[in-house]
Amino acid sequence: MNFRNILLLIVLSTSNILFAQTTDKKGKIVIKTKVNCNHCKICETCGQKFETDLYYVKGIKIVEYNELDTTIIIHYNTKKTNPDLIRAEISKLGYSADNVPADSIAVNKLDKCCRRE
Repeated sequence: MNFRNILLLIVLSTSNILFAQTTDKKGKIVIKTKVNCNHCKICETCGQKFETDLYYVKGIKIVEYNELDTTIIIHYNTKKTNPDLIRAEISKLGYSADNVPADSIAVNKLDKCCRRE
């Protein structure tokens, strides 16, 4: 083999490795939940947890609460988290997340008007 063929072989094998690693890491999930009262939407101990505490979860990039649909839209890095972990984190804030019930200890930490009773 001459030098040109060896160089071509190296370039082709390197490009395959690089292209294999460019998988899409962006995920988006819409989770059904509910904030119970208007106070909760602005209260730091309740509704604003979606926009503050969830950002501390590794891999979560954008959190949006849709009041009309009572959903949370979350954009995340699929290499760092997944929908089940995100639902569990929302549960730990005291809110249900799709079919995952709210953590009872976290619910008791919410203001009384924010609890689902």
